[in-house]
Amino acid sequence: MQLTVRDVAELLKVSEKSIYRWINEGNLPAYRVSGQYRFNRAELLEWATAQRINVSPKIFQETENGAVPLPELADALQAGGIFYRVSGSDKEGVLRSLVETMRLPEEVDRTFLLQVMLAREALASTAIGDGIAIPHVRNPIVLHVTKPMVTLCFLEQPVHFGALDGKPVYALFSVVSPTVRAHLQLLSRLAFVLRDGQFKPLLKRQASRDEIMGAVRRLGALFKEAPPSRTDQSS
Repeated sequence: MQLTVRDVAELLKVSEKSIYRWINEGNLPAYRVSGQYRFNRAELLEWATAQRINVSPKIFQETENGAVPLPELADALQAGGIFYRVSGSDKEGVLRSLVETMRLPEEVDRTFLLQVMLAREALASTAIGDGIAIPHVRNPIVLHVTKPMVTLCFLEQPVHFGALDGKPVYALFSVVSPTVRAHLQLLSRLAFVLRDGQFKPLLKRQASRDEIMGAVRRLGALFKEAPPSRTDQSS
């Protein structure tokens, strides 16, 4: 849902005048669409948390059409793409390259996205072990995209991410979605795929796009037979 100035004023419990002032000061993440300001719910929550602003409980309520089919990981990965030899000599450099590589619409503020990713890494590493990381913000990344996307980046050189197993990261998965529900669905699918004993070797040898996509589609067909798992490690 794209929020209006009036919606945001209500959610942040401030006047609309304050909202416009924050926008003009360049503090509040906003998008200008057809001459009107629009705001993203997850970005707004991330910003309010960073600013220690009390928010209305309504900010956590997201209206979504339950009849809309949830995304399949293979479709999202096809949309987001698989990239090789992504540069970066440290965590910040790698995340910067990741954000630059992602297939995002022009109106998305990539600088802001990088900032919230770095802020999330400052809280705790998003590396999950075995050289893999799933960089994300504390709240789901929900941006102005028409369909969910998962981007897989293989690094030109492994980089230390502060993983618990001490292994440097060589592969990054990032999730971008138009809704929180779809975001959590993709995290669930991704966690299932990464538990497969035959999939990780494909990542380690940086297999071709066709090989990786084929494996993801094969595992996607098995997902419905598997019990649900707790996948959101962003808390």
